Amino acid sequence: MPEYPTALGASSRDSITLLGKDLATDVMGEVGFGELAFWLATQRRPTPGETRVFEAVLAALADHGFTPTAIVTRLTYLSAPDSVQGALAAGLLGGGSRFLGVTEDCGRFLHEVLVEREPPAGDDGWDELALEVVTAERAAGRFIPGLGHHVHKDGDPRTPRLFQIAREEGLVGPHLSLFAAIGRVHPRVLGKTLPLNGAGVCGAALADLGLPLELLRGFALLARTAGLIGQLAEELRHPVGNDIFLSVDLNNRSVPPSAQGGPHG
Repeated sequence: MPEYPTALGASSRDSITLLGKDLATDVMGEVGFGELAFWLATQRRPTPGETRVFEAVLAALADHGFTPTAIVTRLTYLSAPDSVQGALAAGLLGGGSRFLGVTEDCGRFLHEVLVEREPPAGDDGWDELALEVVTAERAAGRFIPGLGHHVHKDGDPRTPRLFQIAREEGLVGPHLSLFAAIGRVHPRVLGKTLPLNGAGVCGAALADLGLPLELLRGFALLARTAGLIGQLAEELRHPVGNDIFLSVDLNNRSVPPSAQGGPHG
């Protein structure tokens, strides 16, 4: 018979091992869920400082109110209350380039800048690199992931707090350093000041923790799962899904087809 080696969960008749530990005696009640999620992804146990930064990221991304992911979760539950998994999945499927996906996009963007460069020395060096990056992106007509927020125009409150936690734990690495420099220099190029948003700083922090870039969106989705469970719990207590549905359904307005005949003319 073929063998399928794994360092993750494995079961025998009378025990379960996880990451080389006995699940019942060494993990349950001994390892927090955030710490375990980090450990599962990296197959190394994080330090207390890494756990603190990682869990701060999860908290930052868990819930932002009535975002599209929350609304679609509530509406899917309204339509199919027998399928909690469907409601959660519907919300998670909305994690893309505008919501949640910025975490991965920012981490990847910063990493691509840094991968072929030696980290600069001091803020002046980081500012010089950031100025080069922002200028190049502006010339190419591209937006910088993590720069700007549709609500927090004057600053995302999550951003300075996550920088503070990373500094306290000695975990400000090259990704956070470059992101901070982009925040300092971009007004010189763009002619306006935009906030560094929370999703972006989360991506920079996760990249500095050495987590796989390919999984950064997965960690955002892990965080949002907790938030969506909270949305469903509140929907059970104080339902608004039907009101959202009716506000559209009862206020639709019939119009003739477009003279252009649709998006393709």
